[in-house]
Amino acid sequence: MSIQIPDELARGLEGTASAQKKTIEQLALESLRLLFDEANSPEAVLRSVRGLPHPSAAATGELEAAILSGRLPVREEGAFDGRTTV
Repeated sequence: MSIQIPDELARGLEGTASAQKKTIEQLALESLRLLFDEANSPEAVLRSVRGLPHPSAAATGELEAAILSGRLPVREEGAFDGRTTV
């Protein structure tokens, strides 16, 4: 099977494979095996989460502000506590 990939990605793969003393094919096969064999495992999920970039302080602040703005006020009575509107 042949897969067409952009030149920039191919150069990146060549560099990674060279650093690991592997061929591009070996690196690609190992990556695909990990992707398909363990895609649903807790370890795979943890690896993916750990690979994400850390959010900036500004992004964290924006998220906290959005959470606060989306909160509903606390009410003593529930939506179905006997009030009927016609």
